[in-house]
Amino acid sequence: MLQPAAAKVAAPAASDVAANARLLELSAELRCLVCQNESLASSRAPLAEDLRREVRERIAAGDSNPQIISHLTDRYGDFVTYRPPFKARTLLLWLLPPLLLLIGLFLLLRQIRRRKSTPSEVDPAQLAALRKEFDGTSNTQ
Repeated sequence: MLQPAAAKVAAPAASDVAANARLLELSAELRCLVCQNESLASSRAPLAEDLRREVRERIAAGDSNPQIISHLTDRYGDFVTYRPPFKARTLLLWLLPPLLLLIGLFLLLRQIRRRKSTPSEVDPAQLAALRKEFDGTSNTQ
């Protein structure tokens, strides 16, 4: 009877460990163009696999992380990154959330001030009746 051979796992080379770490780091920063809300690292779409392969090839070619990101944004646009650069085309994307927050805070504070400063309307007849009742109870005691 034949015995199954024990499988031996080759230890990865030091450069492969560093390359894999860079690939994971870059893949977490890049967006899958098909899934849109998934990172390149977590997506299983065929295009994501192609992009990971392209990133791996660029790492092997000696490109730095900014060079790889620049290459991908030149090719696929700023949408491929989770942190688009601050430039004229993305100005609204960067400035709209803080602007909306400030507008919301302004409207909230204005509403709070309006509630505090608006006196409640009092019917003069009811006020007179309350004064008579109050004055009448204080005289009887």
